[in-house]
Amino acid sequence: MTMDSDSIMGLVDQMEKDTNNIRQEALKITWYMRGGISYEAALNLSSTERTLINEIIKENLETTKKSGLPFF
Repeated sequence: MTMDSDSIMGLVDQMEKDTNNIRQEALKITWYMRGGISYEAALNLSSTERTLINEIIKENLETTKKSGLPFF
């Protein structure tokens, strides 16, 4: 497979965006878990695991809003 320099740069840029999205998801999970998972452990989660945890976080936020209980 051969690629020109513009294609390579585009691929590198997309990989950098993907990496930053993973980092952001891991940091959010770490913050919401309040020490229940380390940043390093969050980085080692699979994409599916991060998605599932983020769904649980969203559900818990909605439940907290509806119940009026403090979350933060």
